[in-house]
Amino acid sequence: MVHVRRSFTVPRPLPAVNAYLADFANAVDWDPGTQECARTNGTGTPTEGATWHNVSEFRGRSTELEYRLDHRSEDRLTFIGTNKTATSTDDITLRPTPEGTEITYDANIQFHGLARLADPFLRSEFERLGDEITHTMPEAIESAVPR
Repeated sequence: MVHVRRSFTVPRPLPAVNAYLADFANAVDWDPGTQECARTNGTGTPTEGATWHNVSEFRGRSTELEYRLDHRSEDRLTFIGTNKTATSTDDITLRPTPEGTEITYDANIQFHGLARLADPFLRSEFERLGDEITHTMPEAIESAVPR
């Protein structure tokens, strides 16, 4: 399993940050690998059970995952994405600060079958993506979420 954790603060209020990140379709703006992401059930405010079809590019190859909002509370969002090769859990913890909202982004990728053998070789690529998200996510939030 690959685990990547990054923390950073954005100058926006926690409720608005939660609302923005709860709509996983916004991953096209903050996730460096996401090329397309569309909700596949319901409309309006995403609640637990909401789903999205995600198309990402990883190491030059396109991959598709079905994501589900597994948990949503005031201070935490958990998305689980699956396909035949991997299960990806994106756990986002939010904490109010005097400056705005501290975001801790935890990504856990569990490879299945023969793909597990590539786990050690892919770790550095996921670390690089984690480094990128410390720039792309705050930029997207600051652009989309009013003060």
